Amino acid sequence: MEKIKIASQLYGESLKRNILDYALISLGAFILAAGFVFFINPYNIVPGGVYGIGIVVHHLVPAIPVGTFGLVLNIPLTLLGIKILGARFGLKTIVGMVLTTAFMDGLTYFIGENDPLGLADDLLLSCVFGGIVIGFGLGLIFKAKATSGGSDIVAMILAKYSRISVGQLLIIVDSIIVLVGLLVFKDWKIPLYSWIVIFITGKVIDITIDGLNYERALVIVSDKHELIKEKILYTLERGGTYFNGEGLFSGNSKRAIFTVVTRREVSALQDMIKHIDPKAFIAVMETSEIIGEGFKSLEDKSE
Repeated sequence: MEKIKIASQLYGESLKRNILDYALISLGAFILAAGFVFFINPYNIVPGGVYGIGIVVHHLVPAIPVGTFGLVLNIPLTLLGIKILGARFGLKTIVGMVLTTAFMDGLTYFIGENDPLGLADDLLLSCVFGGIVIGFGLGLIFKAKATSGGSDIVAMILAKYSRISVGQLLIIVDSIIVLVGLLVFKDWKIPLYSWIVIFITGKVIDITIDGLNYERALVIVSDKHELIKEKILYTLERGGTYFNGEGLFSGNSKRAIFTVVTRREVSALQDMIKHIDPKAFIAVMETSEIIGEGFKSLEDKSE
């Protein structure tokens, strides 16, 4: 009976997760398509990926829709993604790329391609908002462990075998595709605008997946570490860890404090330390993610 209950709970959690994943994929695909239709396609900007190639092909052969051409290119890439990243990845990716194509060609049909937002004279603004919207859409799709296809698949495969983030790899892969736009359009401004879109897209993807990080890690070395510890524990109400060390030059024993605080608390802690020990050594480090008591739990992370 207990096993049946556990199996039922696991099934319920899996079903809930799948519903959420496909909701994220659908929303992300619509936002991604809107970013291209409103900010990118009308101005012949080539922000990499199969849809960037689709923009080039559509310019050469107007009868070929951008979304449809992207779908054709996505088929062999998706098969490769299924082989390397797994069958569940493949199903979600198929849904993502089909929805993206449908939304992109559908919005283009109803809205048109003739400068829908009147940004022809302000391409920089179009690139900035295009990068934000596309990055947010892709980030939602990536959070569902899927992709819209194209260079996203290449980036996710490379990310599996490297320590580089998906957003950074997407910048690298798409930058190569931008050069194709330069050769076709023969306008040196095209790659410059396109790289702006690619850079912003990559950054927004990472923010969407990991969130904005406000935590900072500090290593503090001071002879008055006991007083500093009290400030951390009772004034900031934060925890920390002691490390025993030895000075490289003096050879004297040292105690270092490792602690994590919010960005807002860094200056407050530095001000406290200044009054306790102006000669203290402090190293402030940015963190990509903090998991543990007082911050995000592993359960929240998995959810």
